[in-house]
Amino acid sequence: MPAKPKPRSTRSPTSPVRARILQQAREYLFARGCNSLTMAELATELGMSKKTLYVHFAGKEPLLREVILEFGQEVRAGAEIILRDPTLNFAEKLHRFAESMIERLSHLNPHLIRDLQRYAPELHRLTEQVRRENIPFIFGRLIREGQRAGMVRAEVNPLFATEFLLHAMQGLHLPASLQRLHLAPQEVFRQAINLFFGGLLTPAGRKDYEKLFPR
Repeated sequence: MPAKPKPRSTRSPTSPVRARILQQAREYLFARGCNSLTMAELATELGMSKKTLYVHFAGKEPLLREVILEFGQEVRAGAEIILRDPTLNFAEKLHRFAESMIERLSHLNPHLIRDLQRYAPELHRLTEQVRRENIPFIFGRLIREGQRAGMVRAEVNPLFATEFLLHAMQGLHLPASLQRLHLAPQEVFRQAINLFFGGLLTPAGRKDYEKLFPR
């Protein structure tokens, strides 16, 4: 049985140096994948010694683990700001969150997920864990708010809908699925959201939604 991911870390960068390391490692990971990243090359790009880098992170895997957790926390915090904004209606909140995710995913190398599966399975399991936590939290709240506003069909079960979306996203972002579809991760997300909410919305909700997501 595969090892379970370690408990989520809530540790935040404690210094500008640590924050800079995490940012550089994220850019490297998203653009080139995890297999090509080495602590020696990362230290060179940061203009620091390997010794200094190891003061902040014990190795490559702990560093990338923190990058993934930080990314997930960033997505969740960004969604929280949008969801709590009283000036936005349901369609606007959905649009802003979807566009923010599309922008984030646009920085991913399409082969990153395959790279993690092959060379860092524990980190790949961690990305799935982050997705399992974020999708129900974010989209569950969006669906319930849409129902209160009369924009999402009242008979929709939010728990079922978010579980459905979670499994769809997990399957669609598998390397084999991306290859068959000839789509980048951000385009998969865009099409999945359009299809998903197209089936949940009331006529009034669909009208507002299509103003922001024109076909």
